[in-house]
Parts: sequence; C-alpha cells; structure tokens
Amino acid sequence: MNAKNKNGAHALIEAFEFAGINKIFTLSGNHIMPVYDAIFDSKIDLIHTRHEAAAVHMADSWARLTGEVGIAMVTGGPGHANAISALYTAAMAESPVVLISGHAPIGQIGKGAFQEMDQAAIAAPLTKASWVCQKTEEVALDIAKAIRIAKSGRPGPVHLSLPTDVLESALPINAVMPTASSFKAESSSINAADLEKLIKQLKKSSKPLILTGPLMQSKEGKAKLKTLEKATGIPVIGMESPRGIGDPSLGAFAEILNQADCILLLGKKIDFTLKFAQSPGIQKDCRFLQIDPDMDEIERAKRAVGDRLLQTIQADIPVAIESIISLNKDQEVATSDWQNIVWDAVAFRPKVWKELPPKMGNIHPIQALAPLQEILDSHPDSVLISDGGEIGQWAQACLQAPNRVINGVAGSIGAGLPFVIAARVAKPNSLIIAVMGDGTFGFHSAEIDTAVRYKLPFLLVVGNDARWNAEYQIQVREYGQDRTIGCELLPSHYERVCTAFGGHGEFVNDSNEVLPAAKRAITSNLPSCINVLIDGLAAPNIKRS
Repeated sequence: MNAKNKNGAHALIEAFEFAGINKIFTLSGNHIMPVYDAIFDSKIDLIHTRHEAAAVHMADSWARLTGEVGIAMVTGGPGHANAISALYTAAMAESPVVLISGHAPIGQIGKGAFQEMDQAAIAAPLTKASWVCQKTEEVALDIAKAIRIAKSGRPGPVHLSLPTDVLESALPINAVMPTASSFKAESSSINAADLEKLIKQLKKSSKPLILTGPLMQSKEGKAKLKTLEKATGIPVIGMESPRGIGDPSLGAFAEILNQADCILLLGKKIDFTLKFAQSPGIQKDCRFLQIDPDMDEIERAKRAVGDRLLQTIQADIPVAIESIISLNKDQEVATSDWQNIVWDAVAFRPKVWKELPPKMGNIHPIQALAPLQEILDSHPDSVLISDGGEIGQWAQACLQAPNRVINGVAGSIGAGLPFVIAARVAKPNSLIIAVMGDGTFGFHSAEIDTAVRYKLPFLLVVGNDARWNAEYQIQVREYGQDRTIGCELLPSHYERVCTAFGGHGEFVNDSNEVLPAAKRAITSNLPSCINVLIDGLAAPNIKRS
C-alpha cells in the first residue's frame, strides 16, 4: 500500500507482521473496525470468538503452549469490560498476553462519547502495564512496547487501548516504525559470584529443594527443569496449581516439603500456595534462598520469613536457570537418595484407585478420567486442558501429558473451552483432551460454535455431578451437610449442546464405555463432548498413611 494511504490501523498490522504475529483472538465491534479492514491486506488470521473473555483466555492458552505472546483484540466499552476478568487468570499463570481494546475517539473524551470509559484504569490492576495510545504515529511503537513488556521479567498481560480516531487518521510519512529489538524482551544479567555463593549454600543442606512457578511449566520449561535437576542433584518441583502444596498432580509432595531444610525459590512466590512459608506446611527452621525478577516479590519474601531468607538475587528466571546449569556443567552428579524420596512421593497415588470395580450410573471421577491416559499416551505432543473445581483436581491427579494448561494459581474456572480451542490452533496436529465440570461448561459453551466454524476438533470430557461441587464441599466441611445452598444443578445433556452446534456428542453412565466413547469422539474429527455422570466427590487429598 502506498505510504500516503496508510492509517493507524495499517501501522498496527505492519507492526504485528514485523513481530511475527500471525494469529489474533478477537470479537468484532465498532471501535476496532478499522483494524478489521486493514487486516484484509495481511497474512494474519483472526479467530473470531463468541465472548471477549474467551478471546483473552485463548490468547493465554496460545502463549503458554507456544512460548509466544498471545494477542487478544476486542472493542471498547462493554467489550473491553467483558475481557478484563480473563486477564487475572493470565497474570497468575505468568502468561505473556497483550489485550488490545478499541476506544472512544481521543477527540470526544470527556464529551460523553459512545461507550466511553477509563479503560486503562480498569485494566491496570490486572496487568503489568495499561495505557491509551495518544497519536497515530505511536501505534506501532506502542504495540512493540506492549509485547516487550509482556515478555520481560516475570511475563504477564499488558493492555493497550487504541482510539478509533488514532486508528483512522493518516499515518505521517515520517512516522518512526519499530525495529526488531523493539519487540524483544528486556534481558537481565546475573552476578556469577553471587550465584555461586547461593548454590553452595543450597548444596550444604541435607534436604534441599528448588521450587519454580508457573513460568516454567510448559513442555519446554519442564525439560529445562529436568536439566537443572540433573546438573545440581537437587529436586526441582514446578508449582502452578491453586491447591498449592496440596496439588494432586504432585501426589504426596506435601509430606516431603515439610522435611526440606533449605528451599530455593526460583521464581516461586511465597503466597497462599506455600501456606505463606509457615509451619506446619514448611518446618519452622527451614532456610530460604531466592532468585526472582521482581523486587516486590523479594521484599514480600523477606516479610514472610525474616532472617531465614539467607540470600536473594534479582534476575530473570530463564537467565538464572541457564547460569546455574552452566555453573555445574563440568560436574558429575549422581542421583541422591533424597531425590528418589521426593519423586517417589510425587508419583504416589492410592492403590485403591486402580481397584475400583466397573460401575453403572454415577461413576467415580477416576473411572471417568483414568481411561483417557491411553489416548494421551498415543501422541508424543498431546495436550491436557484441565478446568473446573473438584473435577479439575481429579484430572490433574490421574492424567498427564507433554503439554498441560490448567486454570492455574488464579483458581478461576470457565476457561476450558477457550483454552482447548487455542490449543488446537497452536498445535494443529496434536491430540487434545479437555476436562471440565458441568458448572464450568456453562461459562463459554458457545465457543463450541467457534470450534465448529474454524474446524478445530478436540475431545471435551464433562464430569457431570449436577452441582457446583467445589462450593458444595466447602459448605459441607464448614457448615454441615444440612446447610448446603446454591449448589444444585440439573444433570443436563451437555453433549446435546455440542451436537446442536454441529459437533459430536455422547452420554456416558457406564465406566466401561468411557474409553470407547472417547475413541469414537476423536474419530469423528469434530469438536466433541462426552458427558459423563460422576459421583460428586471432594478433590483428592493424597496421603501415604
């Protein structure tokens, strides 16, 4: 296009292309129509959703699975407001997401413009940065800045609002466009002497642990953590669950954490997931070391454990991991008894889970989910999506895959369908299974339409116990069996919803039929839902005694 015919929207698209962005998760609306028009001349694909929050969840899932920044684009006003809640899930998952929102024209601000609101202020508490672009010549530079911030330090979401007059105005001929370096994450260095001192302190301990956070829980991140453990001889545990040290996917890890005498917090926050580093979750005299990109987190750790925090280093986690591996590259480290003890605890699952007899009617969650492992194991790059309250914990306890996306530390529910759709976009040739509860299904069930429109097949397993089970279990535990309220749902035929949208659906109430139904669903090559009646059991609390 001739330079004199370009506007702000064209500058945005050019910046995306320069950054290598080829997918945008979006929902149309008045304020972003200039971008939709400009995108006709590009190679960027729009994945058009049914709800703005779903667009953000999809961008989040995409980012976690690809390691690239996920882009969500929505209209201004109510569209922007709809998208906001999903930013919290991305933030707590340390997921690099950029939310681009249309915005009332700059020239009309303060005059009662259509859908005018202080969008930057609304998004600010849930993002690393949030602002409104002020000039057409700044559009491309601002998107580069947003991407750079999202990827730097502890990754997370960033919001940028683009007013319609900024998008529609002509781009000045002399406008400065971003360079390749404009999109790159800001990198930190680490002092080798400080790091060597820290590692020596850790290795002096008899039962040391290295704990990492959500950032390192991708397939590639987990592989890097295995290399780190092999290099140091110290168990490395990744944590991303809202159940924290009680994460069912970590088996009986809570028993082992209580034995640790020194813990390196490698990007892992001291928060509720670690019981705030207090006893009985962690022994009173356990010492801590910390590497973290954020000084605020280092200060919080100091407040939590006081003089038990022996040393801190402010640095980016991938940089720190590479430096530790390099520091230990010439050493031969044999597997220790302590490592074996830790991983035996993590791998532990109750023997009774394998001894459940076949059942008709409402089956045990293990019977509804464990058979799916055969399918996940059939592909080297399979993906497990886990969403929901108690059912999500059962899924994480008995299923594993090379790639996993869960609701994460946020503890939110409802993102499962957007997550699985973005997973299919990110990994078109992988086998993908999503697990969610019946309550969760209601949040974004219309996104099945999105999957059908874009021909994005997946297998969704709904654990149907006809209630909000996580809340029910809290009420029973805290107030008693006779004081439960607001938890009841109907045992609805969710598989028929999928069928109505053009997908494949099956109803299962026989433990022997779970695997056959799952295989038929996959063979259909459609977005598929298996609606399985289950017992409404509390999430597993795995203990060896």
